[in-house]
Amino acid sequence: MQDLEKNFTIELGVKSDPIQYRYSFDWLFNLMAEEGIYNLQLGTFTEFYSLPDSYFFRLKESAQSKGIQISSIFTSHRELGGFLNPEKEYAEITMKNYRRMIEIAAILECPVAGSSMGSVYRDKIEYRPQGIKSFLKFIKDMMVFAKDHGLSWLTLEPMSCYAEPPCNSVELKKIADELVQFHLNQPEKTVRFGYCSDVSHGWANQEKIVIENNLDYFIASFPYLYEFHFKNTDSIYNSTFGFELENLERGIIDVKEVYSILMKKQNEIPVTKVIGYLEHPGPKFGRDYSDYLLDRWLRESLKYLKEQWAEWSAIFS
Repeated sequence: MQDLEKNFTIELGVKSDPIQYRYSFDWLFNLMAEEGIYNLQLGTFTEFYSLPDSYFFRLKESAQSKGIQISSIFTSHRELGGFLNPEKEYAEITMKNYRRMIEIAAILECPVAGSSMGSVYRDKIEYRPQGIKSFLKFIKDMMVFAKDHGLSWLTLEPMSCYAEPPCNSVELKKIADELVQFHLNQPEKTVRFGYCSDVSHGWANQEKIVIENNLDYFIASFPYLYEFHFKNTDSIYNSTFGFELENLERGIIDVKEVYSILMKKQNEIPVTKVIGYLEHPGPKFGRDYSDYLLDRWLRESLKYLKEQWAEWSAIFS
């Protein structure tokens, strides 16, 4: 997907979440290759942090045999959120597993790894400021650790509720500015910091009133954007789904508008290529009447995203 004005590109990819315990990576690599999609964001899973190096060497070889590049690693759940938990053991495990994620990225020759910040307990919400402070201190150490392991970026996902910071454009900017400045102060010793944003994330309060819509929130991340998640959602960001035929009518994501905004504001984005990973939740897990749908849903969503690009390009060329 080549820009019509200069060397800025938007590429499509797939996040591996929906195959968890349902299909093999070989199955996913074959599907991606058949659909002409060659960027994989490897999502984490229960065994991820404990598997030996040899597993990831085999995974890399399997992907490469199909022309697939594991171009990003990103958590699938909130398992690296220990700094938002007042129990110190959670933070200790987060430190251990975050380091392991970076080591795995190095094995896979993947330039970037990332996560959400995690979630503060609703009944201990007063811990939120301390949790953010602890996270920022830790992630600065990881920016050094990642540099030592050959990575280029660490990313963070802006989220959709107060318990999961950052949750709005003001907070997003404050966190990013601190980490960007940390890198600028010692560029030879640290990787860069950026966001893995999500086109379907906005902030609605307890009364279901939208405080910040998804597009404004997405645009606010552009000065720090490295990659993003592509999925569909409803008007209050309650459920997420793909772009297959039966789900298009209930979704609010205008794909052409997303492409248009990225292209028009490309000069605000610090990279010349962004990858939008289809982050599909998939059908109901573990049912004979639903698991088989994943093949069709992934293919239809990817084809729709490509078709929307082709139509946008034809209009604005």
